[in-house]
Amino acid sequence: MSKLLLLFAHPAFEKSRVHARLIRHCRHLEGLTFHDLYEAYPDFDIDVKREQKLLLDHDIIIWQHPFYWYSGPALLKQWEDLVLEHGWAYGALGDKLTGKRIFNVISSGGSKEAYTETGRNRYTIRQLLAPFEQTAKLCGMEYLPPYVLHGTHRFSNADIEMHAVQYEQLLVALINDRITPDEWNKCTYLNEINPIPETVQS
Repeated sequence: MSKLLLLFAHPAFEKSRVHARLIRHCRHLEGLTFHDLYEAYPDFDIDVKREQKLLLDHDIIIWQHPFYWYSGPALLKQWEDLVLEHGWAYGALGDKLTGKRIFNVISSGGSKEAYTETGRNRYTIRQLLAPFEQTAKLCGMEYLPPYVLHGTHRFSNADIEMHAVQYEQLLVALINDRITPDEWNKCTYLNEINPIPETVQS
């Protein structure tokens, strides 16, 4: 089994519809550590050693956050700036995160079509997440495709519940090492992977 660290960054979690439901479905999972950055650090005073230990203790890391101005919320950037230190996470002697897997879980009000070269936002989600991907690469981590929820403003409660169940199943599959590199390397989004074993489906 893999140990999964969910780094959650939402500055207005109390107003969230989508992320609140996703978290409700997954925070209880065995093998998963849920870590709410805004709850832990309301003053942005990050405990670097604590955060580094959490990273060392887990195999898979998730950056889960709303997609604010084509990036993540401010505290997540603060976390990157302070926790991923030179000589620890990267650089000649910075190999502490080598081999770990990491990916983004994001929500966006825009449609998938809006995130294309001819769409309103001009770039794909993967292109806009390039700073996260390059950060992971620089730290020797393997960056997996993101898990993306598009058009969230139009989601009904039933839509949110469906996505929350799918997300929970994906995390269970990752914890239990049921998804192979060949599978995630073929997708644009991790949403495309069906994590339910065939024996369960039948």
